[in-house]
Amino acid sequence: MDRKGKLFAFMGLSKILNHKRRESGVGMAVKENLRPGGRSARVQASVHTAVRELLAEMNRAEVTIPSIAARAGVTPSTIYRRWGDLQELLADVAVERLRPDMPPVDAGSGKADLEAWAEQYAEEMASGPGREMIRDVLAAQAGVNACKCADYTRQQIVVIAERAKRRGEIFPDVDSVMDQVVAPIMYRILFADVPDTAYVRDLVSRVVRASD
Repeated sequence: MDRKGKLFAFMGLSKILNHKRRESGVGMAVKENLRPGGRSARVQASVHTAVRELLAEMNRAEVTIPSIAARAGVTPSTIYRRWGDLQELLADVAVERLRPDMPPVDAGSGKADLEAWAEQYAEEMASGPGREMIRDVLAAQAGVNACKCADYTRQQIVVIAERAKRRGEIFPDVDSVMDQVVAPIMYRILFADVPDTAYVRDLVSRVVRASD
C-alpha cells in the first residue's frame, strides 16, 4: 500500500473507529447473520479454511476465486454470490482472524489490564500477518468487516472498563480509549515506526490520568 493509499485507509479507519458510537450501549454484541451449524455456515467455514491454506502455500497474487473454490469443494459462483469478489472474501477471512478468542488478561487493575491488552494488540497488528489483515480489511469496498473489527476492539475495552468498575476504580470511557490509545497505535502502524512498549504505555498512562 503506497502512502496515498495509507492516507485514505487511515481516513477510513478513523470513520470506522467512530462508527455507531453509543448506538445501543457500549456492551452491544456483534450481530451474526449465519445460522449456527447451517449450510451457509458450513460453506463459509470451508471457504475460509481454503483461503487460509492457500495463503500459507503460495503468494497472495496467485490466489484466485477458482483455486479457492476447488480447495473448498464449492463452485466459483457460490463464492461470487456470497462475497462478490476476491477482496471482499479476503477481508472476511481477515476479520475472522482478528476476532478475539479470549477475554483481556486480568492483570489486577484497570491500568495494568489496559497496558497488557494494548501491548499485545500493538504487537499483533504490527506483525507481518497483522499488517496483511489490516490491508485486506481496509481495501474492501464495503465497510461491514472493518466495522466488525472496530466492534471487536471496542468489546475488549468494554470488558476491561467493566472489570475496573467492579473493583471500584476510576477508568476512562471507552470512546477515549479508542481515540487516544487504539487510533494512535493504528496510525503508527500505517505511517511510522512500529509502536514500542514505551510508546503504548505512555498512551495508556495519559488516558488513565485524564480520567482521574
